[in-house]
Amino acid sequence: MRHFDVEMNDLKSRLMEMCGLVQEMIKITIDGLVKRDQKLIDSVFLLENEVNIHEIVIDDKCLKLVALNQPVGIDLRFITSAMKINSDLERMGDEAVNISEKAVDLIKYPELKPLIDIPKMSDIVQQMVADSIKAFNGNDVELAQTVLAKDDEVDDLKGKVISDLKGFMVKLSDSEMIQTAVDLMFIAKSIERIGDHAVNISEDVIFMVRGKDIRHPKTNRAE
Repeated sequence: MRHFDVEMNDLKSRLMEMCGLVQEMIKITIDGLVKRDQKLIDSVFLLENEVNIHEIVIDDKCLKLVALNQPVGIDLRFITSAMKINSDLERMGDEAVNISEKAVDLIKYPELKPLIDIPKMSDIVQQMVADSIKAFNGNDVELAQTVLAKDDEVDDLKGKVISDLKGFMVKLSDSEMIQTAVDLMFIAKSIERIGDHAVNISEDVIFMVRGKDIRHPKTNRAE
């Protein structure tokens, strides 16, 4: 096997490892919120450092692969897509940290209501993240397209969470409970943004395999 192929396989493996860390961060932060477990929430901050190290190593590896091998065609699209995916995964980790920071405050106060739709959103988004990376690893356009389809489901759940919380806020007089509702809205939006990053990765997969940019379909049609 050529040295270039070995390095490309290593790049794939590192991205898969980073994805696993990010998935773990998302799961832990929501579990910590639901279970009101400070130790679980704190562990997310430790994982963030690992994700940041992966981001630096992967970016460096991508730049060296381009500089030393001057790849073209699908190999070049793979590396440029890997760089964008690397950035999306790091931002997912950032969103998990943002959720954890809110969760640290939320568990200090009584629950506003049992959390049902936020964990549902998280489950769907975690699957989107896993499928987007699996699609990247296997050049699987069909799997990437299923991730795009799930985005609407996440958006609908976010809308329901925010609508329900606004309904609660109208009835609340306690400022701490109102802040709890606002923080839960923030968390729902952060989970949605994680899903958006999974969509970005899936769009990169389609570009990598087909050489077709689908991010702005109306613009593409106009051309």
